[in-house]
Amino acid sequence: MQTSLSCRPKVLKKSGLLLALAFSCISPFATAEALTVTYAGSMGVVMDNGLGPDFAKTHHVDYQGQGQGAYAMARLLAAKKVVADVFVSITPGPIEVLKQAGLVGQAQPVASTRMVIAYNPHSRFAQQLAQSTTAQPWWKTLSEPGLRFGRTDPTSDPQGQNIIFTLKLAEKYYHQPGLAQKIMGEVINPQQIAAEGGLLARLQAGQVDAASGYESATRSAKLPYVVLPDEINLSNPDYSQRWYDSVSFEVADKQGKAKTYRPQPLVFYAVVLKNSPHPQLAQQFVDYLTSAQAQKIFKENGYDQPKGKSF
Repeated sequence: MQTSLSCRPKVLKKSGLLLALAFSCISPFATAEALTVTYAGSMGVVMDNGLGPDFAKTHHVDYQGQGQGAYAMARLLAAKKVVADVFVSITPGPIEVLKQAGLVGQAQPVASTRMVIAYNPHSRFAQQLAQSTTAQPWWKTLSEPGLRFGRTDPTSDPQGQNIIFTLKLAEKYYHQPGLAQKIMGEVINPQQIAAEGGLLARLQAGQVDAASGYESATRSAKLPYVVLPDEINLSNPDYSQRWYDSVSFEVADKQGKAKTYRPQPLVFYAVVLKNSPHPQLAQQFVDYLTSAQAQKIFKENGYDQPKGKSF
């Protein structure tokens, strides 16, 4: 028998300032203990509809999930504006933010994914993307006038960085100089950028025709997508040093200082926060994510097995 999960809006505050609006998902097996898991926003479906409820049911605890762009969430956790038990990130970068703050120890790889181009099945460009050929490849369709492309903020979300790397690699792979700028415009383009948790929702609503996506989140959302070769989808560690690492980009920070971004493997890492209110329960959840049951849920939601090592 399946157990339903009750979700209600939860506003987090500190010193009278509104910090974030999250959905607090409560297991029916309510106890005094409540596990709080923060995660990369693209993981909302698998976390709040799959892994969180399953763990809550078997451990008879409450589960509360909060998703946001992984770098933005890491910064909130590092500043202690949000307190949680576990953080699950895409790519090592956001974990490094917490390591520099002295808030985490070893991070465990728990799943992996690859970059894809998701699209709305009702878009006027859908057939072209579904039938990408040598004569009309996906990148040529994305370059067409009138196509609305969506992506996330590269300064706060790894996915926003990864689509830039993907398009820069596509320039080299398909021998199309200037392709990335033709599709994206400027690196920071407000007409394209949306919050990670809302990007696929915008795509489903028809507000954009196509968008960057992780295969995992795109499959979870039941959206069609274009499969990209390993040379540009950032999924294959064998390509890291000799191919992926050949691209980078710069963005100025708030102080106007240029910061260089480089690709990292599309692996999801889980880590216990050192200021976790429930450290033993938090470690149990991290261990659970590599169990056969959790890996089955990951697979059902379009995620691949974890790659790489703990760090």
